[in-house]
Amino acid sequence: MFGLFKKEKSDVFTAPVTGQLMPLNALNDGVFSEKMMGEGYAVAPEEQAVYAPIAGTISSVFPTKHAIGITSDAGLEVLVHMGLDTVEMNGTPFETKVAAGDQVKAGDLLSTVDVAAIQASDRDAAIVVIFTNMDKVKDFSPIKAGPVTHGDAVTTLTYAG
Repeated sequence: MFGLFKKEKSDVFTAPVTGQLMPLNALNDGVFSEKMMGEGYAVAPEEQAVYAPIAGTISSVFPTKHAIGITSDAGLEVLVHMGLDTVEMNGTPFETKVAAGDQVKAGDLLSTVDVAAIQASDRDAAIVVIFTNMDKVKDFSPIKAGPVTHGDAVTTLTYAG
């Protein structure tokens, strides 16, 4: 009888880069600010290294290197999107450090980003973390805007285990 109830689990997500943490609605991009791809958070970067916000398996590295997918052991799907409208830059400001199938821990280096090149192209360099399968998420803690260092706890997601 007790087996009918699933225990809730939670995971802490961290800042993928040092910079200014902000909620998605602060972004000047309708897809992210209106949460069309899912809930999440963004960081205006002050450094070039981008780190994994959670442990898991690299599920995808986009050919243009601007986005990396991670699937946690619990099945949470996370997209780390580097810059806004950067797909059009054809990978030039990115140096990917992981490949599909790699196992990562929170804090492992995913990529380096030439933030100055993105800004020089008149694009926003924000690093966005999106939870793309929100149907698995029961709750998550609110984002507190302000300065963060990569690896700082940003939010906690609760989901059925």
